[in-house]
Amino acid sequence: MFTTPIAKLLRLFPNQAKKKPMIPLQQVKMKKEVIVETSVQLTYISFYYPLGAEKEKLPVYINFHGGAFIMNEKEMDDPYCRFLANQTGCVILNVDYAKAPEYPFPKPIEQCYEILKWIKRRADDLNINSEKVMVGGQSSGANIAAALCLYLEDKGENQPLLQVLSCPMLDFVTSHADKPEPDQWRSSHPQVASFFNMCYVPEREQAEHPLASPVRADIGNRLASALIIIAEYDAFRPEAEFYTEKLKAAGIMVQEKLFKDCFHAFTHLGPKAKAEEAWNLIARKIKETVESL
Repeated sequence: MFTTPIAKLLRLFPNQAKKKPMIPLQQVKMKKEVIVETSVQLTYISFYYPLGAEKEKLPVYINFHGGAFIMNEKEMDDPYCRFLANQTGCVILNVDYAKAPEYPFPKPIEQCYEILKWIKRRADDLNINSEKVMVGGQSSGANIAAALCLYLEDKGENQPLLQVLSCPMLDFVTSHADKPEPDQWRSSHPQVASFFNMCYVPEREQAEHPLASPVRADIGNRLASALIIIAEYDAFRPEAEFYTEKLKAAGIMVQEKLFKDCFHAFTHLGPKAKAEEAWNLIARKIKETVESL
């Protein structure tokens, strides 16, 4: 199908977030690379252990990078995972999840669920506390984090302690042409965003599925508490705000933060001061969540 060669071509473009990280690179106690076999594909993951970590089992935060479901890799978040590890005292797990169109919906969700199960089985070896797990991501990664929580709810399994959704993409049903796109080029060519969507959810019924479009999910009151970061000038702002209110209406504890004068993916593309503010907010929320237990 024509989506695959185009996606492969797009992956050749340089990742600006990787070239110019918003947060300086920090040393950690250890960065451990692991390959996990899943039913979807072999999955490359990185564990970041914080400086000063003691021998007792540490909480773990699982990070899913952004990239419109088709681009980028976990290394773009290397500076942020190091930062979060040191700031929170948690082990940060960075996942290189499967990309569309080769692995469309729901493959990445199934893959990340299997990773979560693998982590819990190997908790002692990894020096982590399997009862203190949190998840989060940016853009498409935030979609996967939200969907993973819903997937666990559908299965009747324990929720993470926290879900962090940064500039989340949560609605595949609404056409991008009908979203408040501030970027003049993208607003003039919404078919570009439509191409990204088609790679992940090629069929209409897939786009309407609540695990693809969490805004359409029936929310139970057991879902994980949430921190939702929203950029003022983001095409996905309405769906993030809608999901925030939907979670609140279900009785879920939600903290949302609207960052003024910011665009989609500002946490990785700047402005630098706003990006640092967002990552400090995430670090504080993770630490507060763990300390409140």
